[in-house]
Amino acid sequence: MSLNISNLTIHHGAICAINSVSLAVPTGKLAAIIGSNGAGKTTLLRAISGLNKPSHGKMSWMGESILDEKPENLVRRGISHVSEGKSVIPELTVKENLELGAIWRRNKNELSSSLEQVVTTFPRLGERLSQRADTLSGGERQMLAIGRALMSKPQLLLLDEPSLGLAPLVVEQIFQKIHDLSTSMRITIVLVEQNAVGALKIADLGIVLNLGKVVAVDHADALMVNPAVRAAYLGY
Repeated sequence: MSLNISNLTIHHGAICAINSVSLAVPTGKLAAIIGSNGAGKTTLLRAISGLNKPSHGKMSWMGESILDEKPENLVRRGISHVSEGKSVIPELTVKENLELGAIWRRNKNELSSSLEQVVTTFPRLGERLSQRADTLSGGERQMLAIGRALMSKPQLLLLDEPSLGLAPLVVEQIFQKIHDLSTSMRITIVLVEQNAVGALKIADLGIVLNLGKVVAVDHADALMVNPAVRAAYLGY
């Protein structure tokens, strides 16, 4: 297993946001974390990327602990986080935003290679490299946010609500690209989503969080037909 979390607990003041969570995501697989608002999904993702500090538990990536590591060090270790809300810098061009994702890399050939890979993955970004990010559509900004994360050559990609606020057709396109990153580039992906049906359709593994606890873990297609999960989270 490449990502292992054991008995992880996180407090926000007096509130226990994550309560003794344990899970494992195999290398090259796509895990979808679903659950209602306030379930702790974003808190868990932020803990993996070093933005939230656990009060208890263990986390490891590729067999080495990632507890108490600074976020920038985790990026160097192959962990990239795309936060909720299409986190791009609006005043910068598409190309400048992408280059920020590789700011710590010194090899210009590697940077050029990464840029080429991103525009191959997202051709629309290649057509808009000189445009300011604030001129892009919502879907294009999400592509840019993911593309910027890819510039650091991640082995583990953390995605927080990539479908938020996007039109259904654009959501379908974004989900297809995320699936392709997992299958063709063999990137391990942890996807946090309110769009539970869309997320489970592209995932290998499904994890259901409720009030900070893992209440179900199974193959994504098994969760899709689980009557309790369908009734509580999938709406059918």
